[in-house]
Amino acid sequence: MAHIALDEDQVLRVKKLAKQIADDTQKLIDVHSSVSTERTILRLIGVDGCTEEDLPYPNRIIDLLIEADLLENGISKPFAAALLKSGRDVQTTAELLHQKELVLGDYSNLSPQEITDKENQLAQIAIDLMEQSKANKLEKISKYPVGPQPWKYLIVATGNIYEDRTQGQSAAYAGADIVAVIRTTAQSLLDHVPFGATTEGFGGTMATQENFKIMREALDQASSEQNRYVRLVNYSSGLCMAEIAACAAHEDLDMLLNDSMYGILFRDINPIRTFVDQYFSRLICAKADIIINTGEDNYLTTSDAIEEAYTVTSSQLINEAMAVNAKLPEELMGLGHAYEINPQQENAFLYEVSHAQLARQLFPKAPIKYMPPTKYKSTDIFFSHVMDTMFNMVSVTTNQGIHLSGMPTEAIHTPLMMDRYQALSSINYVFNIAKDFGNEIEFKSDGFITSRANEVLNQSEDFLNEIVAGGGLLNAIEAGSFANVKRLRNEGKGKDGVFVKGPNYTNPIIDLLAN
Repeated sequence: MAHIALDEDQVLRVKKLAKQIADDTQKLIDVHSSVSTERTILRLIGVDGCTEEDLPYPNRIIDLLIEADLLENGISKPFAAALLKSGRDVQTTAELLHQKELVLGDYSNLSPQEITDKENQLAQIAIDLMEQSKANKLEKISKYPVGPQPWKYLIVATGNIYEDRTQGQSAAYAGADIVAVIRTTAQSLLDHVPFGATTEGFGGTMATQENFKIMREALDQASSEQNRYVRLVNYSSGLCMAEIAACAAHEDLDMLLNDSMYGILFRDINPIRTFVDQYFSRLICAKADIIINTGEDNYLTTSDAIEEAYTVTSSQLINEAMAVNAKLPEELMGLGHAYEINPQQENAFLYEVSHAQLARQLFPKAPIKYMPPTKYKSTDIFFSHVMDTMFNMVSVTTNQGIHLSGMPTEAIHTPLMMDRYQALSSINYVFNIAKDFGNEIEFKSDGFITSRANEVLNQSEDFLNEIVAGGGLLNAIEAGSFANVKRLRNEGKGKDGVFVKGPNYTNPIIDLLAN
């Protein structure tokens, strides 16, 4: 493809700065855990279901751990001991703990080695689960060819999982490579993962393990009938990031929305908890071969796409560095950006090509996620459709990895099936007629597109240097450096659920994943 002339030494410098920021943040992550991280351990080893009060068993067990004043050292050791005491399976042991027939923290007549051995055995169960999920997907991909990038990504969002299933299959038959079940509004603020299939939701559908299973089976059927693999996406963000990643590993999901800062900036979730939980969630994604989708596109909903473009690039670099710390290969990093420049801006198309090409070159192996225009959409569906068509042209020209379908009715209502069909029709048309256009063009060394890309890269380097000099990422977030939103490190939703690890804390699952 055509390339913009970038200073490769500068590219190395900005990546080194991003690594420094990520490594500094990792020091904070390593000494903290959270209630949702502890619940994830239980989910990965097979604890599921709800009590008679509809409280998920993982939540119930961690509540019992807190009641026993044992949270600081984690759930791994107390639950392993409870398993040894019960002599039963994982689920039955959880139920016995709920019924108070067993007590967490009872180590009597058990040697430390017995407990450690049981912890390691449980950790291996979790690792096997993730490896099997990866193997299942690779087997399907080997059987059904994967389409070329950009992959066409389409959202369903009815609130009813069975309607989502119908719409998801329809999208696959119309050419979608990826189907995303958008999560119901505000589920990111629930401190539990709902149980079972759900048929009601505002602005989307509940993210539950059973809903994942229903959609996976539907898209597997579509893959078989279409003889091409159709990927499934959901959301691993909010107060249950790692738990949802565990559910995704159970049901063989392909992608998860998973950003290091989205929940902090746009949902006011405690920063430390977010960083802790995203780390575990990304370790799971790395082992289970799940592509993450980051949320830099959201920055441009609250800040100007030209003036603040460098914050998107800087965040992509930081997200990449944090993903590397969580063992994610570049091929699993769906780093985000968006087509959000005011359509009245002269040469807006050239700006968009420049920004998209810069992202493509900075992360050459990553399936870059490119979002359609939303901020400047109007109720004029015909003009909106033209905007989306220009977005399609940028995407295929710069060879983006994941292309999220733009909707002509974006500014009016949740898109209907016909709206999605029209969106896919435009994408299919543009991607076909301009398939090799990016291979046929060159960017002038002194032209607008090259100059703009280098300007953004220069601004990004300055910005990353400011973050380092200013004491790190948390200070930058507190100062409102991203999306013009300020969040304090000791405030935010879920702050009471994050804790400093005690002297006897154990989590052999993270130990195995990280090492």
